[in-house]
Amino acid sequence: MQAPDFWDNPEASTPVLQKRRAVERKVQSLKQLHRDAEDLEAWRELVAEGEGDEELLSFFDRVERDLEKLELEIKLSGPDDGRNALVAIHPGAGGTESQDWAEMLLRMYLRWGEQHDFQLETMDLQDGDEAGIKSATFAVRGDNAYGLLKSESGVHRLVRISPYDAASRRHTSFASVYVYPEVDDDIEVEINDKDLRVDTFRASGAGGQHVNKTDSAVRMTHLPTGIVVSCQNERSQHKNRASALKILKARLYDREMKKREEERAKEEDAKMEIGFGSQIRSYVLHPYRMVKDHRTSTEVGDADSVLDGHLDPFIEAYLRGQVEGGSVSAS
Repeated sequence: MQAPDFWDNPEASTPVLQKRRAVERKVQSLKQLHRDAEDLEAWRELVAEGEGDEELLSFFDRVERDLEKLELEIKLSGPDDGRNALVAIHPGAGGTESQDWAEMLLRMYLRWGEQHDFQLETMDLQDGDEAGIKSATFAVRGDNAYGLLKSESGVHRLVRISPYDAASRRHTSFASVYVYPEVDDDIEVEINDKDLRVDTFRASGAGGQHVNKTDSAVRMTHLPTGIVVSCQNERSQHKNRASALKILKARLYDREMKKREEERAKEEDAKMEIGFGSQIRSYVLHPYRMVKDHRTSTEVGDADSVLDGHLDPFIEAYLRGQVEGGSVSAS
């Protein structure tokens, strides 16, 4: 940070500043807890004299919250946990039902990001034929974004009375969520031009009349792996190409990291199952209302609050399970 040109390059300085803030938060929490430990003797004397009962309860409540906050910080110690996150949402089979469910999930994650003061950027959004979305990719930028959201990767299941069924029958819909760490420039991800096929097309959906006039949207296919990414959010084809390349790098990096994790897990005979095809959570709106995470058995009765972005109980339970058990698997 003392380098003369440090502040001239935001892309290089931002990750450094994020790491510094994370370290500073841990240091401040530890200092506060150290002060609290020193105050315990004074509280002991007050209680012995029959005073300060109400203030003592308030003190212990605050200390407990501070300990939980520090515990969460310590859990987010993976090599990529501090990075920004890229989130992709895709509906399962089922047409309008699943596309509407995918849009509900998109709203849920955007609300969660807003509530936690993350920076949000929609990178690709394709509207459904009648309602909902066919796919969405967005960035969540801020301290520990990936570490917090990585637990959301997997298949999400919705049970409800369908608003699109004239007979008002109960429907089950599925949508998949993928979360990748956003790759910084300091991580080398080699992509050869010969391994890429780049197609351009006219953007669709509510992108504005200027977006839709030219072939500004970009679809990028990585031939060796078959990974396909697209971006149509910007007016400029050049900007969409740069965004698509960033998403592709993140997916290739995540793919390599998962391969390494699987190899380690095989050696330990404890392979994690957190990927497409693993149902991680059910959101039931009929005949009762409840959201249940199948990996941690965490349940929340207020399904509406969860769909409004209240995801912290599930995220924290997953992180606790990682620390206590080494891994969390879907059931």
